[in-house]
Amino acid sequence: MKIAFVGKGGSGKTTLSSLFIRHLAANEAPVVAVDADINQHLGAALGLAEDEAAALPALGAHLPLIKEYLRGSNPRIASADTMIKTTPPGAGSRLLRVTEDNPVYEACARTVLLDGGPVRLMATGPFTESDLGVACYHSKVGAVELCLNHLVDGPDEYVVVDMTAGSDSFASGMFTRFDVTFLVAEPTRKGVSVYRQYKEYARDFGVVLKVIGNKVQGADDIEFLQDEVGEDLLVTVGHSDWVRAMEKGRPAAFELLEASSRLALQALQDAADDSYAHRDWDRYTRQMVHFHLRNAESWGNAKTGADLAAQVDPGFVLRESAADGPADPEPSAAELVSPRPNPLRPAPQPA
Repeated sequence: MKIAFVGKGGSGKTTLSSLFIRHLAANEAPVVAVDADINQHLGAALGLAEDEAAALPALGAHLPLIKEYLRGSNPRIASADTMIKTTPPGAGSRLLRVTEDNPVYEACARTVLLDGGPVRLMATGPFTESDLGVACYHSKVGAVELCLNHLVDGPDEYVVVDMTAGSDSFASGMFTRFDVTFLVAEPTRKGVSVYRQYKEYARDFGVVLKVIGNKVQGADDIEFLQDEVGEDLLVTVGHSDWVRAMEKGRPAAFELLEASSRLALQALQDAADDSYAHRDWDRYTRQMVHFHLRNAESWGNAKTGADLAAQVDPGFVLRESAADGPADPEPSAAELVSPRPNPLRPAPQPA
């Protein structure tokens, strides 16, 4: 299942996403964790030292490699240079699986050992000095969106994405890439304002939205959240001595997390698992194409000098069976850094 954590800045979104990742690892589930927040804190929340978190490879810095790998032998994509963040897969594209080894993971993921086992961690990367004043958050997360568009995950596999704070994710189609979205809300008017905004924006896209009430101190807080978000309220979480120690960099064994928090995390996993029965690959693919065509018309065609609508394969639907075998022999990450031209690659199809 693909799972997003969203919420207002300071709501505890990253802390709760890290706890959920630890919970899944403790249950020996395969997990790919992605830090897609403009403020990169997920690595530290998973126990990495400051220098280790800073050394995580940036997905955006490996975008040419990612594009070249995912393009595969898709005849509708003339070159990796014509791929944008919304380019959908088609016949011949390479797809990503949660548990496989591939050049994208080799270059962009690092293994983090948690109490229950290893998880793969990827990060968009922080802003650099060259980005200041000329780049935006969405220039960083384009690689995440492209990978999600080409990723097929099965039951009991988890991709957990810590999204940027607020409603910035609606400036791309990435908010539709998830089976369930957990919105972390404090029991305050400001805390639920992002929920209302998210609910309104996502209304027409079939987004499954569940609210985690965080920093709850008593019955009055729970009643407030119930009044404000109704049946979307899934669980509430209060103070945790374990979390306080973790935030100081001195976490105890995860099995010592308070029972109430462990029950809340299990409720999140149950909600994610339940979403699998309602997965609609056809709608998922249609939404992917919808946002690709909008981006192509808005800026993509002008930027690449190509008609990006021609990249859409009308007969292709992303689904688990589409990843039964590789489209091409698997290149290494090193081979993809400077790919050699392939004279046998079919010419792109006309629009």
